[in-house]
Amino acid sequence: MGWLVLLLFIALVTVTIVTRNLLVGQARSEATQALYQEAQEFRQFAESGVNQTTGQPYKNGEELLRRHIARQYLESGEIMLGVTADGTVIGRPGGGQDVLTSSTTEFRQILRSPVLTGTVATRDGPLRWSKVPVVGDQGRSEGTFVVAYAVDRDTREVDQMMRTLALVSAIGLVLAAGAAWLVSGQILEPVNTVRRAAARISHDDLTERIPVHGHDEIAALAEQFNGMLDRLDQAFGAQRQFLDDASHELRTPITIIRGNLEFVADDDPLERAEVVRLCTDELDRMSRIVEDLLLLAKSRRPDFVVLEDVALPDLTSDIHAKLRALGARQWQLDSIAEGEARLDPDRVTQAVVQLAANAVQHTGPGDTIRLGSARHVDEVLFWVADSGPGVRQEDGEAIFERFSRGSTGGARGNRTGAGLGLTIVTAIAEAHGGWVELESVPGNGATFTLRFPQPERRDDHIRDQEGRP
Repeated sequence: MGWLVLLLFIALVTVTIVTRNLLVGQARSEATQALYQEAQEFRQFAESGVNQTTGQPYKNGEELLRRHIARQYLESGEIMLGVTADGTVIGRPGGGQDVLTSSTTEFRQILRSPVLTGTVATRDGPLRWSKVPVVGDQGRSEGTFVVAYAVDRDTREVDQMMRTLALVSAIGLVLAAGAAWLVSGQILEPVNTVRRAAARISHDDLTERIPVHGHDEIAALAEQFNGMLDRLDQAFGAQRQFLDDASHELRTPITIIRGNLEFVADDDPLERAEVVRLCTDELDRMSRIVEDLLLLAKSRRPDFVVLEDVALPDLTSDIHAKLRALGARQWQLDSIAEGEARLDPDRVTQAVVQLAANAVQHTGPGDTIRLGSARHVDEVLFWVADSGPGVRQEDGEAIFERFSRGSTGGARGNRTGAGLGLTIVTAIAEAHGGWVELESVPGNGATFTLRFPQPERRDDHIRDQEGRP
């Protein structure tokens, strides 16, 4: 604001100086033009040589000068004198007569000057003058017409006006600076709010948010700052979740391994082999837990899924072929979607395979597991249905939480995972902007459906109107 006020001050000073110079130059130009015009009017009057009232020629130069000067109206600062051949000075009261009289040295200097126009210094400043000799019939000089203009009187008026303008400008500048101080405080208050909020934020508390008002640049800054805080909160939350989950889940296998190693008998090879097997199993389980936790941590990143146009028939067929290696089950393909979709084929395959692996754990050899896909106008569906014991209603939401395995019986008692499978499936679906649905009746199996929203395409809309899938 200080720099802007300084710039405004320089602009006002520049305008004042330029305006004064223009007005002074205009006053001097008008004075010169007035002198030239008065001199020309006297010449024309003298050339006519006839008294318009009597119609008779003027008798001499004195009568000519008196008649012409008597007819003139003098402006402020204007001086008009006539000098006859015998030295008589003819004047007109008013104007600037007090500056130039027959007794002044300046007047005598004008009369003696060989030029017809010039400038002479007086007590009131420079005086611009012009004179016209009066020549009689015989070529004899009968007097001199003198007209002068006190330019400094106009200059003083300009200076007075400039002082008034400077005073008004100074008052306006002070008022503008005060108003700018108040307005800038209001404008920059959101910035101060951002600064104070940033000072209060720490890695332990990222809940601080800035209130957003309006739609200007400051509001946009506040929105961006809040968005940054959201991303930081999610990042720190994911980090804390990872540390909590890792410490919680890895504590048990570490305890098991340590307990077995502490009590192993050195002289019993069979016992050592059994301890090594148990430790290896626990280490493998720890490895799986760590990989799953890292995958969940990566699911918060924007590059977790890489979308591309995928041919749904090829993707469905590839997934079905991979599922056959999961176990001795009756793998059935319900339907295959047509067309293309914007998906990450690797993540979709990972999610469907995880659902199928859960179905294998909860069914027995020879049971039926169905896979299918469908393409609608606004979404793509993949589902896995099994013929196992199903999921109880009270476990419908719990099984999607971390490290939850539900409480169903039957074949679902054969569980070897860490309880992160469905959590990973949910993360993959949400990264696509979709979700996971569960339909189950206890004792009649369960169906897990992945729904991936898709932008509507013109060709899909036409096919839907025509009644074709």
